Amino acid sequence: MRKTYWLASYPKSGNTWFRMLVANLRRDTPVDINDIPERSGIASARAWFDSVMMFPSSLLTHEECDRLRPMVYEALAQEVLEDDPEEAETMIGHTRFVKTHDSYTYNPDGGALLAGIKGADGAILIVRDPRDVAPSLANHNRTSIDDAIGFMADAGSAFCGHRDRQPNQLRQQLAGWSGFIQAWLAQTDIPVHLVRYEDMHADTGGMLRTALAFAGIDATHEETARAAGFAEFGELKKQEEARGFREAPRPKAGAGPGSFFRRGVSGGWRDELSTEQVARIERDHAPMMARLGYAPARDMTERMAG
Repeated sequence: MRKTYWLASYPKSGNTWFRMLVANLRRDTPVDINDIPERSGIASARAWFDSVMMFPSSLLTHEECDRLRPMVYEALAQEVLEDDPEEAETMIGHTRFVKTHDSYTYNPDGGALLAGIKGADGAILIVRDPRDVAPSLANHNRTSIDDAIGFMADAGSAFCGHRDRQPNQLRQQLAGWSGFIQAWLAQTDIPVHLVRYEDMHADTGGMLRTALAFAGIDATHEETARAAGFAEFGELKKQEEARGFREAPRPKAGAGPGSFFRRGVSGGWRDELSTEQVARIERDHAPMMARLGYAPARDMTERMAG
């Protein structure tokens, strides 16, 4: 019996890092970053939709796709497939891990976009300090940090939501940084295991072992430690510099290709954001930051001074 777990995160919160940890579990050499699957490893991939519905999603509006997406995920969860080489890097035994940047939303018919318990057995929700998300998102979207901060506060923001062109993936409604996390924590359709990016940095192997246990997978200390080493930030960045990464930011006019793996640090916002930008993020997201244990800069300064 195949199981599916969503790897849910607001963009630039460590989702790809977690996927690489999964891909490197029980491997003898580091997995190539371009081997993690696009078609079956990402919920918003058009190929999944097109394969199940047997017609191209490009013929439909965002709303029409949203009405059909629960059927797609329900069908895929029930599907008994032969071993698919495309999925090898995001499967552990019979458990499949699928990336999603979709907030937990409901379509115009009232159905859960990701099909609730019929679409997956649970979700690993990865969160990151929004002050670190902002500069990373600005780099990814090729915008200013101020624009990224505004995007994160916009409850109507989305990835691939254009209507004047054909986005390469299905629309992902983000609901803003706070709204994204609130929606996943508030839903009661499937169990959720919360992972903080900062804890991934502090104890990568331990975090991975605990998250896999949530998904019913036993992994040894040696296995998770080796996976952490193979997916270490320096290794991922080295691979991108050598061979590129197909999920890297697309080139924009007047700017060269972007880098997906940028700094990979926790707390880098201290030397990247202005005082005004920090205050703006903390004002926009204060309740959720407090809930997740992200202290305001003022409190940090006071503690250091004390």
